[in-house]
Amino acid sequence: MLTDYSALPPEGRNILRFLFGNPLMRVKQHDWESVARFVVGAFRADVARAGLVSEAGELVDELCSTSPEFEALWHENDLHNPADGGVKRLSHPKLGPIELEYSSFAVDGRPDLGMIVYTPLDHDTAERIKALADSAT
Repeated sequence: MLTDYSALPPEGRNILRFLFGNPLMRVKQHDWESVARFVVGAFRADVARAGLVSEAGELVDELCSTSPEFEALWHENDLHNPADGGVKRLSHPKLGPIELEYSSFAVDGRPDLGMIVYTPLDHDTAERIKALADSAT
């Protein structure tokens, strides 16, 4: 829904780099600041949970040097646990405003991995997404 990730180089397939390094992401998000705050807090929680604080240092340094917004949010030290799920609001360039419900899942035996599943919040959104997907094939 956000982009064609297969068209991005592997290093560009990182949501933090995408969120803080791609100006179009601000336009696509219903409330970019809240999304950014949530993503940074969830990243901090994931890094701590997986015990990867030292491994994440290079990425954190990179993002702090390229994005003042990331640096400010990182230094707030907030933690967010997306395990309960919630609602994601997007401004899609072809579909307009859409709302997706998300659920987050841990991968047993792999504290460094997780999965988030997005589903349309209502029937109209599901039909618009299906029509867009059908037109692309």
